[in-house]
Amino acid sequence: MFTFFSKKEYLVDHLNGFVDMHNHILPGIDDGAKNVEESIELIKGFSEFGVDRFICTPHIMHNYYDNTPKTIKKAFKKLDKALKANQLENIKVKYAAEHMIDDNFEHLLQNDRILLLNSNCLLIEMSYLQASINLDVSIKKITQRQIYPVLAHPERYIYLHKNINIYKKIKNQGILFQLNMLSLTDYYGKEIQQIAFKLLENNMYDFIASDVHNMKHLKYLKEHLILDKKRLDNTLKLINRTILSML
Repeated sequence: MFTFFSKKEYLVDHLNGFVDMHNHILPGIDDGAKNVEESIELIKGFSEFGVDRFICTPHIMHNYYDNTPKTIKKAFKKLDKALKANQLENIKVKYAAEHMIDDNFEHLLQNDRILLLNSNCLLIEMSYLQASINLDVSIKKITQRQIYPVLAHPERYIYLHKNINIYKKIKNQGILFQLNMLSLTDYYGKEIQQIAFKLLENNMYDFIASDVHNMKHLKYLKEHLILDKKRLDNTLKLINRTILSML
């Protein structure tokens, strides 16, 4: 899938062994895969370019996706059973969650109803409409537990786009940044793509993930994620860092 004449390359040609730490492939639990058949289709699609390890991260969002460790584990078991039924035992799947910083988050944190990506990283997100009013307090409470908050797709929060220093201020609070692969294309829009490039060039990302919800997302990644050498090199560093941190 190399682009010989443009001197650019498809990112999917470099994903062999990647650990996808943010995706919505657990069946019937949020706005991702609707059923276990869609989950298996997504996993087989990823397998085409060598991705066989996943940390599933369904939304935990008060009054929208009121998932709990119990509901997420139930969906995980359903997927695990389907993997075995489809002779896909080589696929390694774990589960965590993408936690919305909302009015219920601190309650979940206090009562240990959060799900970590690994031993010390917690995936969080904010609304696309406005920053969470309790972000600073929540971050302080997370870090007090010796946990690193990982902000999903910071490039997609348009209200942060005015000044790159806003991102630096957020990072100085101890927050790690996770880049969405699709943000390196025009899938979410040119403005988000340009911010993603800027943050990538300034070495502000710590991790990268697909955030895939459906086959449309996966197809777009496969066909449109083409990078020049400099951006590809920066992205490959992120890929390696993600693998080492999430194994």
